[in-house]
Amino acid sequence: MGITLTQQAADHISRYIEKRGKGLGLRLGVRTTGCSGMAYKLEYVDEPQSEDQVFEQLGVKVYIDPKSMPYLEGTQLDYSREGLNEGFKFSNPNEKATCGCGESFTV
Repeated sequence: MGITLTQQAADHISRYIEKRGKGLGLRLGVRTTGCSGMAYKLEYVDEPQSEDQVFEQLGVKVYIDPKSMPYLEGTQLDYSREGLNEGFKFSNPNEKATCGCGESFTV
């Protein structure tokens, strides 16, 4: 199943990589933190790791480390603007609950 990107997310990632002048794609992962236990982490990839799983969609590569993959399987990454706020949004079928502030989740 893997990871999917919306057109808005792919466009934003492509524009940002072009603007920064380098990069192969986006690394998506999870880390232990927050009141619910896990949080998403995003960073741009300049050099892939040998163990990364790579998903390519709409001309954009998404890199995921093997430890994060079970928590992210089936996730859709979107990018939206709502008023003055903009950012990535995660639609993760593995989430069982999120914290009140929206910064962390549990599976």
